[in-house]
Amino acid sequence: MKKYFLIFSLLLMLGCTAGSKMQQGKALTIAFGSCNRQNLPQPMWDVIAKDKPDLWIWLGDNIYGDSDDMAVLKAKYDLQSNQEGYKRLTAQTPVIGTWDDHDFGRNDAGKNYPYKKASQQLALDFLKEPANSPRRRQEGIYAAYEYKLSKKKVKVILLDIRYHQDSLQKESNKAYIPNTTGDILGEAQWLWLENQLSTSTADAHIIGSGIQFVSDQHPYEKWANFPAARQRLFDLLVKTKTKGVVLLSGDRHIGEFSRIDINGLDYPVYDITSSGLTHSSVDNTSEPNRYRVGPLVNQKHYGLFRLLEQGGNLVMEVDLKGENGKPFHTEKIEIRN
Repeated sequence: MKKYFLIFSLLLMLGCTAGSKMQQGKALTIAFGSCNRQNLPQPMWDVIAKDKPDLWIWLGDNIYGDSDDMAVLKAKYDLQSNQEGYKRLTAQTPVIGTWDDHDFGRNDAGKNYPYKKASQQLALDFLKEPANSPRRRQEGIYAAYEYKLSKKKVKVILLDIRYHQDSLQKESNKAYIPNTTGDILGEAQWLWLENQLSTSTADAHIIGSGIQFVSDQHPYEKWANFPAARQRLFDLLVKTKTKGVVLLSGDRHIGEFSRIDINGLDYPVYDITSSGLTHSSVDNTSEPNRYRVGPLVNQKHYGLFRLLEQGGNLVMEVDLKGENGKPFHTEKIEIRN
């Protein structure tokens, strides 16, 4: 247990260091996205750069590695790192991130992927994680960061839903069968997450995951395939009285806003899915989602937060934006004191 709390403390120090490098002005702009194939045209980076984000968050499938050969994964990461638009963005914008399955190493892979230790180091190399970072010694690439906005603090928590994920089985129609007792995060990460939430002094918490938290009607990967783990997460938010939670997710090659009321929280929780930087599910036009607010976006896009302090409260304006920089949909989320 002492080892875990040492890791907690070191990671919190790492997060505060990351935040201290960011301009502490009256607005905070955070761009985010996922599903980026390194060998396809990448029109988004210069569009994103025009928004002058203070931070870029990768939400997974940052490359399509899909290999047990670490040399292949490294070559694909190198190709992405040297993509000209991405280089221009990262020259002016700090980058943090987590992963999903294709950059983890295999489609839909979990804790049984045999090369996950080596793959973790390559992912952290791509994210330019320092060689002495505790993130390189833990099992999984989860991390937390804090950023200041005037008198407010925003905490970004990035979860690893691959390294410890239990197995799933599929039905004959290739839909996943929920694993009613299965886990996603692993006990060490759950302990870390509880500590991050229970000790937090932030006014808002952005929690990112490679797969969707809220949407539960589609047959693909999602937290709802592990109902006990999903409920454990929601219960933890209630137990720790976490302020201003907004969820981010990727994976689906679509974009959408999902909104859920969690019993015990006095505010609704949004899950903002941004997925499809280089390719999107253009044929997906009518997927059911009882929690969806606004349209289903089936074109290439990225997400953008603009966080402002207004009247003592923190206001988040969140867009899903296309190749022309225009929003497909915008939600305004107010975090009250």
